Amino acid sequence: MQSSPATTQQRTIDLSFPCEWKAEILAAAPMIAPARQFVYPLPVPGEEDALARGAMQLMVRPDAGQPAFLATCALGFADPTMPSGVWSCPHPSELCAVAGGYAYIVNTVRPEESLQIPFRPVTEVRPLPGQGLLLFAGFHALLALGAHGIAWQTRRLSWEGVRVASVEESLLHGFGWNLMTDKEVPFTVDLRTGEHTGGSAPGA
Repeated sequence: MQSSPATTQQRTIDLSFPCEWKAEILAAAPMIAPARQFVYPLPVPGEEDALARGAMQLMVRPDAGQPAFLATCALGFADPTMPSGVWSCPHPSELCAVAGGYAYIVNTVRPEESLQIPFRPVTEVRPLPGQGLLLFAGFHALLALGAHGIAWQTRRLSWEGVRVASVEESLLHGFGWNLMTDKEVPFTVDLRTGEHTGGSAPGA
């Protein structure tokens, strides 16, 4: 059987946050599939053919006594520069699966409950345990997931391309590209609120 495009991408497993589950990224579909199987994203307009691009499959084993389940996560892009892998989340029962830049937050206790991060694609995933946030970068903005869901999303920071440079306590420093000058412009984001100063965006 021909492998899906997701198998060509480097996959990360990052457990920076404590988690109440174990997950394995599968190289191929299991010979014996578990009774519980879930496909992400959940049916939404515009993503009817998402699985045709390929998928990343995970075997997930919750610690709370629930049976294991197979998670099939549709691939966003076959571009190997897009992130793929598994990250633990600020909430210990949640799992973040990223497949070719499409990011899914799965409740491992109730796998039928999931959230797709709105950036298509997510270009970087960065755990910030000290701030209790899992950070997602897109082409134009940043979004932070906390223990109780999405904590904030910045306004537009860049015409096209966001680069995170450093984090110092409650402040994140980065750069956004300015189309008019073809240069990077620095910005600073308050990690407590998502408000920012600096950056570059159309109309800013």
